[in-house]
Amino acid sequence: MSALVRITLPDGSVREVAAGTTPAEIAAAIGPGLAKAALAARVDGELRDLGRPLEGDAALALVTARDEADALELVRHDYAHVLAEAVQALFPGTQITFGPSTDDGFYYDFAPKDRPFTEDDLPAIEDAMRAIIRADKPLRREVWDRDTLISRWRQQGESFKAEWAAELPEGEPLTVYWSGEDWLDMCRGPHLPSTGKLAPDAFKLTRVSGAYWRGDQNNPQLSRIYGTGWLNKKQLDAHLTRLEEAAKRDHRKLGQEMDLFHLQQEAHGSVFWHPHGFTIWRALEAYMRRAIDGAGYREIKTPQLMDVAQWEQSGHWGKYAENMFAVPDIVPDGEGGAPKVAADADWMAMKPMNCPAHVLVFRQGIKSYRDLPLRFFEHGCCHRNEAHGALHGLMRVRQFTQDDAHIFCREDQIVDEARAFCALADRIYKDFGFTYAVKLALRPEKRFGSEADWDKAEQELREAVERAGMANADYGWEELPGEGAFYAPKLEWHLTDAIGRTWQVGTLQSDRVLPERLDASYVGEDGAKHRPVMLHRAIFGSYERFIGILIEHYAGRFPLWLAPVQAVVATIVSDADDYARHVAARLAAAGIRVETDTRNEKINYKVREHSLAKVPRLIVVGKREAEEGTVALRELGSERQQVIALDTLVEQLVAEALAPDLRRNEAAAAAAMAD
Repeated sequence: MSALVRITLPDGSVREVAAGTTPAEIAAAIGPGLAKAALAARVDGELRDLGRPLEGDAALALVTARDEADALELVRHDYAHVLAEAVQALFPGTQITFGPSTDDGFYYDFAPKDRPFTEDDLPAIEDAMRAIIRADKPLRREVWDRDTLISRWRQQGESFKAEWAAELPEGEPLTVYWSGEDWLDMCRGPHLPSTGKLAPDAFKLTRVSGAYWRGDQNNPQLSRIYGTGWLNKKQLDAHLTRLEEAAKRDHRKLGQEMDLFHLQQEAHGSVFWHPHGFTIWRALEAYMRRAIDGAGYREIKTPQLMDVAQWEQSGHWGKYAENMFAVPDIVPDGEGGAPKVAADADWMAMKPMNCPAHVLVFRQGIKSYRDLPLRFFEHGCCHRNEAHGALHGLMRVRQFTQDDAHIFCREDQIVDEARAFCALADRIYKDFGFTYAVKLALRPEKRFGSEADWDKAEQELREAVERAGMANADYGWEELPGEGAFYAPKLEWHLTDAIGRTWQVGTLQSDRVLPERLDASYVGEDGAKHRPVMLHRAIFGSYERFIGILIEHYAGRFPLWLAPVQAVVATIVSDADDYARHVAARLAAAGIRVETDTRNEKINYKVREHSLAKVPRLIVVGKREAEEGTVALRELGSERQQVIALDTLVEQLVAEALAPDLRRNEAAAAAAMAD
């Protein structure tokens, strides 16, 4: 008689079943509805196949489509396997490699026998995938001996799979999954019970690209097929709609159309800002300066280049050198040839971050406990040697400027400083129309510092968020094990944009490592030297990326205070040209960024052109307006126009063009006057 094991369900009830019973059998015993809906199981927290036997006492939770995160990961993994099976059926001789799930879908890398795949192949592959799904082929897990599996892969000409299996530890059993009786892949799993659990109308293959085996350009090139996969067609349609909207909002496209910036090979990974784009930058910079001035920060400026020895001492050279640009001493050749590196060259490195330089500023002069907290802020230009393939418009660049600050404080000041930063970040993000989630990234496996210091730092950030009222579901509060920096845990702000995408932007890190490594100290109340704690913080993250996010968030339709051109005065007839220039001069004198359009074109053409350029306010003047001292005002996106007096226009635009913080200040001042 089989031994009994105790299985605890989420409601706390316990079932005693024979050892070897599967979660699928328990689901069937609970009811036919659950048996049909179940996709997988969590056994003591581990996601497993429904058909994998239970050998001991365990906590069991059955996973259904309602458990969306788990369910999506499962179906995307299975879509990747179905893709691989379909490709091998259509293109015999194709070798398979790997196929993981992604944030919104899946991909699989192939080594085609005859030619690389193209997007013309995708419709036929999709049809073959649907046939496999409709066949409802069981997905069955087996454990194989490593050598047996390597032998099979070699016999079938699967050299990539054989190579990977051969690098796994000897004696370690490997898992494979059968799709039906005639196709298998090496995989850790888990998988759905059968291909029929996938929805045949809830996936789409999206594109084909090249990829290198194991990401190394010295290895063979493969064909990578991407797809997106969902639980049902409704989710797929919503995702495709989001993609269409995202394409319309692409900051690279809008940046070109609005003449904001450009990128080119001669400065790969760096941005050429045009006047309109740099106007947005300057508006953001002025806004941030007002914010940090009001919060008690002191702005500094530090060098771009520092001796490599400094980066070695800080720990960045050992952890980050491959991402840094190093510059040696160069000496003339002496014979008219190219300069060369000096034999005893002193190596400098361009800063990838500002924190070590801020510690050096802190170390100038003796600091007392009464001086703390000291809040140093820098619009710090940094350089990181990002891989060519990782660069992406404004979102990932090699040269960038951070709204970077470091707060040097005593142990008893940490929570208050962190809480104040939470409030500052909250106000700033709301000024731009963002909602956000706050997450705490905890200690990584490889780190500097003692466990006691990590315990303190994590708890301090946790307490600050609690005191700010953000450690709850309304703020998407979550803790992320293992995702902190090598020197500190960090709070992360994840913004949600107008079409529901999230962007990790702001951070706050509580660091005891760098002050120790760079010998920062202050004189305490007891007359002894003490280490300050260093809070690293940023809100925009980088100006480049934040502007890219804003372009896509607003779809180029910036609020009036940020718009590079806030208004255009356009004429209906040439008789109004002088009046148009007068209107523009009045607005410019009041601080409005204004241009005139007196071209000999029809007004409908001008309206359409400036609407495409996303100008927030179009001011139309003709002979009648010139005679009456009025204008016809039209807002971007509206067909309605309002005829108002010129004085009213100036007053109205000046009020509307105020940045949110200045508007708050005016409202507060007005309220104080009323009191």
